Amino acid sequence: MTTTASHSAMSVPARPNLVAEKVLIHRSLIRSIRDAESLLMAILLPVALMLVFTLVFGGAISAAGDYVDYVVPGIILTCAGFGASTTATFVANDMQRGIIKRLRTMPIRANAVLTGHVIASVARNLVATTVVIAVALIIGFKPQWSLVAWLGVLGLITLYILAITYLFAAIGLAAGSAEAASGYGFVLLFLPYLSSAFVPIETMPAWIQPIALHQPITPIIETIRSLLLGASEPVPAMTAVIWCIAILAGAMTWGAWLFRRKAPGRS
Repeated sequence: MTTTASHSAMSVPARPNLVAEKVLIHRSLIRSIRDAESLLMAILLPVALMLVFTLVFGGAISAAGDYVDYVVPGIILTCAGFGASTTATFVANDMQRGIIKRLRTMPIRANAVLTGHVIASVARNLVATTVVIAVALIIGFKPQWSLVAWLGVLGLITLYILAITYLFAAIGLAAGSAEAASGYGFVLLFLPYLSSAFVPIETMPAWIQPIALHQPITPIIETIRSLLLGASEPVPAMTAVIWCIAILAGAMTWGAWLFRRKAPGRS
């Protein structure tokens, strides 16, 4: 009898991990709904940025008035960055309050805690991205309406949001405080400005062009731009997907390692 009980206790099925992840996702979603200010800022900042670039600077950048078509893909990724950056703060707050350390004493997978934050952030970001695209259409954005193209854009945007959010979640674990997490994450928000998001790379200074050309944001933006506006050049879709998967895999590995290191408990 004792042997049977011991064997049952040692054979922990996969189901508790899935239950834990569902509970943590539900917790993060409820928290997102209650923290309406973060969602509002994740929408308003990119929209304001888009309006400034198109309505204020657009005439100087492109006299033809088609700059909105060029800039929208970059604004979409900027929107994703703003929305994902709050994840670093949420995770850092959980660390400071000891919530993650208490969860670490339970028999759950290391990435389960981060998954709750990440899925909630992805949901927030997709809502924000929808609003940004709707505003872009109102001010003159003219994409092509191919179902295949839009499905490709949706898939790539979701993959990018997932990757960048996991990276911000890992930053939240690595940071010593919510303030530090916000500061570290803010550095990543500058990546779209060093890409083809707002101006063509060939217009940049010569020493910046290699950086802009070989960083992950540029192929993602160029793929979205090609799908939405029609490809005039070869679409770097495979490069974009590989970058997203590499960032996601690295962030998940780093996050799991940080979780075990900074929140010791059951192995």
